[in-house]
Amino acid sequence: MGRDINLKCVICGKTYRPDQVDYVCPDHGTEGILDVQYDYDAIRKQISRASLKQNPDTTIWRYKPLLPVNSDSPVPPLAVGWTPLYDAVNLAQRLELKKIWVKDEGRQPTASFKDRASALAIVKARERGTEMITTASTGNAAAALSGLCAAMNQKNTIFVPESAPQAKIAQLLAFGSTVMLVRGSYDEAFDLCMQAAAEYGWYNRNTGYNPYMTEGKKTAAFEICEQLDWQVPDRIFVSVGDGCIIGGIHKGLKDLKAMGWIDEIPALVGVQAEGSSFLYQAWKHDEDVLTKAPVQPRTLADSISAGLPRDRLKAMAAVRETGGEFIAVSDTEILTAMIDLARGVGVFSEPAGAAAYAGLVRAVSEGRCPRDETVVVINTGNGLKDIPAAMTAVEQSGTRPFQVEPRLESVRQIVSRWE
Repeated sequence: MGRDINLKCVICGKTYRPDQVDYVCPDHGTEGILDVQYDYDAIRKQISRASLKQNPDTTIWRYKPLLPVNSDSPVPPLAVGWTPLYDAVNLAQRLELKKIWVKDEGRQPTASFKDRASALAIVKARERGTEMITTASTGNAAAALSGLCAAMNQKNTIFVPESAPQAKIAQLLAFGSTVMLVRGSYDEAFDLCMQAAAEYGWYNRNTGYNPYMTEGKKTAAFEICEQLDWQVPDRIFVSVGDGCIIGGIHKGLKDLKAMGWIDEIPALVGVQAEGSSFLYQAWKHDEDVLTKAPVQPRTLADSISAGLPRDRLKAMAAVRETGGEFIAVSDTEILTAMIDLARGVGVFSEPAGAAAYAGLVRAVSEGRCPRDETVVVINTGNGLKDIPAAMTAVEQSGTRPFQVEPRLESVRQIVSRWE
């Protein structure tokens, strides 16, 4: 890679070279998730805030020296990264906050945040010379891997619960993936994928198991800070299912501080659905996430529905180490947030993406977010991923279309009611 990296177990702290382990610390079974450690002094010789200003590449690969890939490794041709960060003036006024920025990950190639990690997975699989890549997903990670593999002519096998939204399954089939629809939950699909990967030697992209997925997701933190001209926000609200996104944001912020590009790390706020709130419960009651029993997830926000968050160690560390918190919101609050984001800033979000804004609304209403703060809300996926949920949100808001005859008089009758 032109520089050295190490992999450190987040449980016991044992350190490995990348050629010593495939995915996890062997002392802890599948739970020994590793964290990539960098030589920041060496990286500073390759990249700086000044050099970034001159870099015309507006994808995650503009940060390649801060990523665990070979400098000459081919990368997927799809433009992953540099999603817009919108100044949500209307939302800030509504909540009486100093500033709200909305990072819209629905603008990624396959319309979700998960493209960032999947791009890394493909590069690492190619570096290893693996013929087949696999992942388990509630839909978005699968679609991301599927689309990026299609762009690289890379074979892949996807495991998703058969209850996944049809729009997400359609993406997988359109991209040409081998799709395994599992008659069970996401957690069961995950376990089956893990077994198949071990059985056949497939490259395993799974969250909370493959340490490099965090490294792909951290690029959103790089972008947020660069887009804000390195003026760090006070809080970042992130929806949480498996926990890999919030863990990735935390890792990116720690990288930036280690590089000397930012002075402080903002508080990270993880937002979960009340019906899938393993991490919220563990944080609130100070429980050990390694021994806490799984929950039975029930939420319309399928992308954050996880009975046992696979990256729970990094997710909990992200909140605790930054002085943040976990918040749980109802499905009704999530549906309301979908409409608020759509009408307040023009961002069409799926339920999981809107959960982050629902968490901000809850935090403000309960007095846990000071009015003079600058806040970033990350929308993790596009509303077109789940049209039934979007229609439910619209119906809940009371909005209905007008049915008219193909005559101007029919329109006049409706317009006259507005006066």
